[in-house]
Amino acid sequence: MAQAVTRTGWPVLAEVGGRDQRAAGLARQALLVTLGIAALALSAKVQVPVWPSPVPVTMGTFAVLAVGSAYGPRLGLATILGYMLIGALGFDVFASSSADKNGLAYMMGASGGYLLGYVLATALLGALARRGWDRSVGGMALALLLGNAVIYLPGLAWLHHVVANGAFDASKYGTVWQQTLAWGLTPYLIGDAIKLALAALLAPALWKLVGSARG
Repeated sequence: MAQAVTRTGWPVLAEVGGRDQRAAGLARQALLVTLGIAALALSAKVQVPVWPSPVPVTMGTFAVLAVGSAYGPRLGLATILGYMLIGALGFDVFASSSADKNGLAYMMGASGGYLLGYVLATALLGALARRGWDRSVGGMALALLLGNAVIYLPGLAWLHHVVANGAFDASKYGTVWQQTLAWGLTPYLIGDAIKLALAALLAPALWKLVGSARG
């Protein structure tokens, strides 16, 4: 194993090379947060529209889960909250945000619950990585499944609220939940499976590379 477990748990990938809290360590953490926010923003714009859902398939979920597992709970949470703050201030960093549709108004729209799920999933993946779940394909796969569930739960709950309060199309859907699932879950299952498989293979492979380099 590349690094041994400590009192705070297993090291995460972002800590390879040093975990000190001195000025250099803090500068390194600030750089990682900045890079993480940039990666989240760029990944959100890599998207494929899935009609009739207002929420496109993006690489945002992949980036969120990757940041959580690679950064750990504290640094990961700082990164995702920084990303949300930038979005709330009106910058075009979300999947369907634009110059005219951004900020808090966008965050309270159909995607609002998924954004909350991103925060929760980042913290969860970071905590599980701290326990060493990212060291094996099986552990990472289970962590990613849990993280994806944490994204979908508030996402679908909020989308149900949006559909029930003005967006329900009774001519196409039998119930509000049927439309909610058609808009916010079923179109994305295959894409999510592919992204989760990729992430589950990537993290353990990176740990093997780190171990080889240090060995």
